[in-house]
Amino acid sequence: MPEGPEIRRIRDRLAAVLEGRRAQRIEFHLPALERWNGRFDGVRISSLESHGKALLTHLENDYSLYSHNQLYGRWVITRPGELPRSGRQLRLAIHTDEAWALLYSASDIEVWLTDELGRHPFLKKLGPDVLDSATTLETLVNRLLARPFHGRRLGLLLTDQSFVAGLGNYLRCEILHCAGLHPRMRPRDLDIGGLMALAGRILQLSRQSYRTGGITNDLERAERLAAQGVPFEEYRFHVFRRAGLPCYRCGETITLEKQGGQACYFCPGCQR
Repeated sequence: MPEGPEIRRIRDRLAAVLEGRRAQRIEFHLPALERWNGRFDGVRISSLESHGKALLTHLENDYSLYSHNQLYGRWVITRPGELPRSGRQLRLAIHTDEAWALLYSASDIEVWLTDELGRHPFLKKLGPDVLDSATTLETLVNRLLARPFHGRRLGLLLTDQSFVAGLGNYLRCEILHCAGLHPRMRPRDLDIGGLMALAGRILQLSRQSYRTGGITNDLERAERLAAQGVPFEEYRFHVFRRAGLPCYRCGETITLEKQGGQACYFCPGCQR
């Protein structure tokens, strides 16, 4: 599933071709939403916003389109009149005179009045967006200390969107590795220095991934490996998807175990 950095980069791409432009047509291809077809034709798109893994397309007529890519959703931007060859099903199409924005395979799409989005059952449960400039080190330390979170295992907590919105499996693994913390540890096991180090890694790696298109590995190392011809998916991470390979830092073999039903990768040498 795309995590916060990927959804923010999608937002940026869509905003570049949609924000401030008038929608010639907005088409819904889910049966539950077909009644909205034609209702937004000619309406200007005022802004696009990402919050964690959710994307909001705000329209000038006080409505907003909510979408969540989940596992299989994919946005494609084409020139007007062009449909890509795809075995995926088109779910939402936003047409302007300069570009078409097409959402394939996603099923979690809704239409809401913008001023009622605070009642949305998913959005209202989200914690602060990890990429929001208002989310600071202090914000995260305070949340780690808060009663709902301070006794929970980090391997489960970091993917809970009510804690911080936008973290997913690869960021969870990379953050814990770089902070030197085992997935079974809890915030209450850490002193203030450990909490600040963890909060710092949450911010640093999430924002690095956003800037670099998904690289959480040491950037000098990633650049060196790329120059050697190593594929992107093999040099982008410290530990994620590297089970059985040596840790870059200590040489121990990367381990894989389940945390919250997902594969959690860690180094038993660095993360005791």
